[in-house]
Amino acid sequence: MLRTPDICGGKPRIGGHRITVQNIAIWHDRLGWDADEIASEYDLKLADIYAALAYYFAHREEIDQSIREGKAFVEEMKRQTPSKLEEKLQGKT
Repeated sequence: MLRTPDICGGKPRIGGHRITVQNIAIWHDRLGWDADEIASEYDLKLADIYAALAYYFAHREEIDQSIREGKAFVEEMKRQTPSKLEEKLQGKT
């Protein structure tokens, strides 16, 4: 796994790709995709996916915290910037 400050916010990623360990963890743990599905969908080598999963399990607390922070950021942005489409659909405009 690579970490480069200017790529993917410095998050650990698969070399040669902008796919982070966090992406692999979400697809695997939360969406239930197996390594073959991820490899097929994103044209990755199985070895890279298993390496990313091994990295995730070795650094689970750190990566899960990053996932939580990302979700909190999205929720805060939604709160600060309401969807104009949602407002229109609800008849607020």
